[in-house]
Amino acid sequence: MKKYDIAVFDVDGTLLDTTEGVLSAVRYTIKNYNLPSLSEEQLKTFIGPPIQDSFQKYYQLNEKENQRLAECFRDRYKNFDLLKAVPYPGIFDAIDVLYQNDIKIAVATYKRQDYAIKLLKHFQFDKYTDIMYGADNFNKLKKKDIIIKCMEDLGVTDYSKAVMIGDTDNDAIGADEIGMNFLGVTYGFGFKNLNDVKQYPAIGSVDSAEDISAYFV
Repeated sequence: MKKYDIAVFDVDGTLLDTTEGVLSAVRYTIKNYNLPSLSEEQLKTFIGPPIQDSFQKYYQLNEKENQRLAECFRDRYKNFDLLKAVPYPGIFDAIDVLYQNDIKIAVATYKRQDYAIKLLKHFQFDKYTDIMYGADNFNKLKKKDIIIKCMEDLGVTDYSKAVMIGDTDNDAIGADEIGMNFLGVTYGFGFKNLNDVKQYPAIGSVDSAEDISAYFV
């Protein structure tokens, strides 16, 4: 197995189970605007993608209305629900192994950057890296743009030894668009099995966080 020396992690569904907080803020927003309610499965699709995209998917609003919903969600999430997250079992063990073996670590997430940094620092992921990038307020940055920011901070232009690690097609597509390797995780919100991951270019998939380090050391 080829070994890699740069690991770029997604947050929702990869480092942290953010289900409780995200769904709480989505429900609040839907109720606040008297929108039709969604099923639990539909609500779970809000975890990970840009929040504007998720509201648009179910409510087909114009851009201004969509942004208003996003702002409502973010205010609620930031003030009440952000820290209702749980690190996935084994994720700290896996990152410890990478860190101890001098693997460079970064974080690229669709969470808005200020929220992402607050969350990551709360759970002390910042002891492994200070390279943490998230989305902008108006959903202009795509996943590939966020990953590129990480790589620029690392001073890396050769992506052949770098791996994007994530649980959704956003992560897989973002990596593929810039020629980066991708490792899918199936314990999060998006991919459920190896076949899901195989729909995209990938070096493999893992069913638990503990297995991530095997691709690096």
